[in-house]
Amino acid sequence: MKKPRVLTTPLTDEAVASLRCGDRVRLSGVIYSARDTAHKRMIESLERGEELPFDPRGQVIYYMGPSPAPEGRPIGAAGPTTSGRMDAYAPRLYEAGIKATIGKGPRSEAVRSALRRHTGVYLAAIGGAGALLSRCIKEAEVIAYPDLGPEAVRRLVVERFPAVVACDAAGRDIYEIAARGERSS
Repeated sequence: MKKPRVLTTPLTDEAVASLRCGDRVRLSGVIYSARDTAHKRMIESLERGEELPFDPRGQVIYYMGPSPAPEGRPIGAAGPTTSGRMDAYAPRLYEAGIKATIGKGPRSEAVRSALRRHTGVYLAAIGGAGALLSRCIKEAEVIAYPDLGPEAVRRLVVERFPAVVACDAAGRDIYEIAARGERSS
């Protein structure tokens, strides 16, 4: 088995283009968490010509709403949510400069097309492992929409966050490959 690819944010087009469907990755640096309502607000901001709460160029959005942080920890359980709920918003965010999203489950053709057009990638994290994944999060700070509680936009500092390339910039999709009974790499 190949070693995981080590990636540091912000991501470049070259780094993203080199990833292949099925590659295991370990992500370090700053990423941002956001869910459904935060995505809706970000798209509304873009439509009004306003800036996003963070510079999207080269960034990663993790589809996650954490549980409360236990004492001494920056965040509680931090497992991925179903990515399909963000499919209506993701193409516009990739166009704005986002290079990767992290979640669970398959993506729509519109998202896969945006990945090809904007050199993006979709990473899958393990559902049900939120307590373990939270150990990779070293800092967490709400930076936008605090009224959304766990769904607010957070700036996260991660170290060696594990994920798998589910959809790559060349258009390959691990879910479709698995459905055909093929190997991804």
